[in-house]
Amino acid sequence: MPKVSVVVPTHDSGPHLDSLVASLLRQSLPATEYEAVFVDDGSTDDTPARLERLAAEHAHFRVLRTGNSGWPSRPRNLGVAHARGEYVVFADDDDWLGDEALERLYDCARAHDADIVIGRMAGHGRGVPRELFRRNRFDATLANSPLIDSLTCHKMFRRAFLDEHGLRFPEGWPRRLEDHRMVVRSYLLSRRTCVLSDYTCYHHARRGDAGNVTATRLDPAEYYASLREALDIVDAHTEPGPLRDQLHRRWLRNEMLNRVRGKRMLDAPEEWLTQVVREIQEVIRDRFAPGVAAGLPPLQRVLAHLLEQGRTADLRRMAEWEAGVRAAGTVERHDLSGTTLTVAVSARLEAAGRPVTFASDDDRDVLVLPVDGLDPALREVTATLGRSRLDLVARHQETREEVFLPVTADHRWVPGPAGERHLLHRAVATVDAAALNCGRTTGTWTLKARVTSAGWAEDAHLPLRLRFTADGAAPVVEDERALWHRLRRAVGRRIRRR
Repeated sequence: MPKVSVVVPTHDSGPHLDSLVASLLRQSLPATEYEAVFVDDGSTDDTPARLERLAAEHAHFRVLRTGNSGWPSRPRNLGVAHARGEYVVFADDDDWLGDEALERLYDCARAHDADIVIGRMAGHGRGVPRELFRRNRFDATLANSPLIDSLTCHKMFRRAFLDEHGLRFPEGWPRRLEDHRMVVRSYLLSRRTCVLSDYTCYHHARRGDAGNVTATRLDPAEYYASLREALDIVDAHTEPGPLRDQLHRRWLRNEMLNRVRGKRMLDAPEEWLTQVVREIQEVIRDRFAPGVAAGLPPLQRVLAHLLEQGRTADLRRMAEWEAGVRAAGTVERHDLSGTTLTVAVSARLEAAGRPVTFASDDDRDVLVLPVDGLDPALREVTATLGRSRLDLVARHQETREEVFLPVTADHRWVPGPAGERHLLHRAVATVDAAALNCGRTTGTWTLKARVTSAGWAEDAHLPLRLRFTADGAAPVVEDERALWHRLRRAVGRRIRRR
């Protein structure tokens, strides 16, 4: 019996399969110890022929074919039914795996007797969870960690666990959020779930041709019917109270509020947006206890209130303003001594180049917003500013892997006009650069300042780059500002000589 089965649904995948196939063939786990099960969902191009050639060349590759269902659920379920591995990993045809992913995931699962192992993800043109991967977690639950932030199926599952509980992807209609319904039920039933954060196991990509099946515009009625089914699963396994509110809050934040924020809302057709607001309004009123929205940071509390009230015009005003919100960061100093890197950074949130401001209202601090008639209690930040923070993140330029740097951070008020003020965040990181990413450093790393405050999590690019060679030598630190100034001077000298 192989240790791992990798189940891959395909449909008209063509050359988009190449990265995944190449990563499977590079796995450090011996080919005799894993299998790849490709399940083709009625492709009309040369994908079946490609797969058959691969299966003929590689004994651990298998191909199943089924009529077109139009969604990954059925091919994934068929893959599980035919999988022979002790564990199952789900991968999409346009993503790829880290070279040691299967070995590391399996070793973690066996060492901790886990039903589920989630490997760190990197996003290529799409978002991936951040907070979940700050550190390894070998007994993660929905109550003690942000597991709920990761609801895609790109994880390792014990096959016997899937069979014991009949854990399969929902087929038929509604089809959206099929991952959510399967994964959240898995979390609720798992005896042990591990998070492997010290190696990037899964690379999550958005195709350049927008060919991912989920890239097409959603049907609001179908989408929110699927979301209600995910809520039903949570409600069947939890009692009313803080945990249920915390889990419900994930769908309110990600699948509702984020639909009506910034450019995403401004680009949406008016008729479609009206449908979305109506569907969200009904879910908020029908399904969420008061504690769900109350536990949000102030900006998101305001958006939830506007959605519940159906105030689409005010939501659009908020979106126009929020589309200009950015993080602005400054490197105050940096030093490299041997391989020890010290970086001091300050950062703040800005809207159209001006600080995001707060004002005092009856001895409490409130967020200043471009919408009138809001209860100050909705905008109050007094209780949440203690959770504001500044993180420094190193990002590999080629692989898009991200690593949090250990920091000492604080923030202070900076007064402004008319009695308003803003938060200035500061952080200092002192780190052994050679130990970055557990010593897997070769290549170029850029630095980002990530400001999390009042309902935003915004990144500011910092003008520092770390270049590592494969020989383990100390990195070269490049200041992009200095490089730019040297380039300008060189161009100026050339112009004067002419």
